[in-house]
Amino acid sequence: MHPRPKLLVSRCLGFDHCRYNGAMINDHTVALLAGLCDVLTACPEADTGLGVPRDPVRLVMVEGQVRMVQPATGMDHSVAMRAYCAAKATELKGYGGAAAIEPTAGAAAAGLPAVDGAVLKSRSPSCGIKDVKNYRKPEPGAMFDTGAGLFGQAVLDALSGAPVEDEGRLKNHGIREHFLSCLYALACFRQVALTGKPGALVDYHARHKLMFLGMNQASMRRLGRIVANQDRRPFGEILGAYRAELGTMFSAQVKPGGVINTALHAFGGFSDKLSVRERTLFINSIEEYRDERIPASALLALLKSWALRFEVDYLLDQVFLDPFPKDLVDIADSGKGRDR
Repeated sequence: MHPRPKLLVSRCLGFDHCRYNGAMINDHTVALLAGLCDVLTACPEADTGLGVPRDPVRLVMVEGQVRMVQPATGMDHSVAMRAYCAAKATELKGYGGAAAIEPTAGAAAAGLPAVDGAVLKSRSPSCGIKDVKNYRKPEPGAMFDTGAGLFGQAVLDALSGAPVEDEGRLKNHGIREHFLSCLYALACFRQVALTGKPGALVDYHARHKLMFLGMNQASMRRLGRIVANQDRRPFGEILGAYRAELGTMFSAQVKPGGVINTALHAFGGFSDKLSVRERTLFINSIEEYRDERIPASALLALLKSWALRFEVDYLLDQVFLDPFPKDLVDIADSGKGRDR
């Protein structure tokens, strides 16, 4: 049974007609997530009084500082937006506000953010997390640099390595599956923290071991040393150190080689029981995944079917084979974002 993550989403992505032109964007992945997560929404521009519909805003560098301005009206919205971002960041970092959960001593010590991840509107001057235009001068036709929007950057800073993506990048199956794997892993970790029991963390690490091995072998080993707790630190400190290492590991996109090596490791548990044609099918699937022709979920489905057939309980207990609900599995792929 998968947990129910806590997710921050830009409100215009299927929740309200709050775009600058009064539109709402219906996104397939966000719609699926909305039915499986506890969702908190935000629309920084509408929430700070710009109204719907509204004249578009843009980011402009003025005297060395990024400002949010509304060219059609000449209005500078920077003060209100920065105040909103600071308040939301405080809410997301802890337990205050509508997104909160009731903390236990362990959860508080772990410094858990109030949500497990976020999906924000791409390229928005408020919500965008990359590719947002930041104009070098206020004048029309000025050159621009790209980066995060004001709210998008605040969310990235507040969530400490939790998965944050925009709806456009989630159309790439590699990025999408990494996002979902991290989202559900952090939701599971939240449950561990709320128990306040060291044994729950030991079990969590054991069940996620292959998944973490596929993401980053060095991080997986560091996590193992944290759980071992040879220095006998208080459980709250252990949770905090473990969560910090998870954030470091989740911040980097998974490389196909790591997943392939872990898949081959799992395959070794029953490869001698398979027919030649089945082994060939798996090797061919490995190459298709390496070439980004199929998502990791297609490869893992093969492994899980054989683990069930041969009753390999160790593998069946591994999150690696079933990292997020099947309702979220989607082979569609835009090809976008592969430069990351």
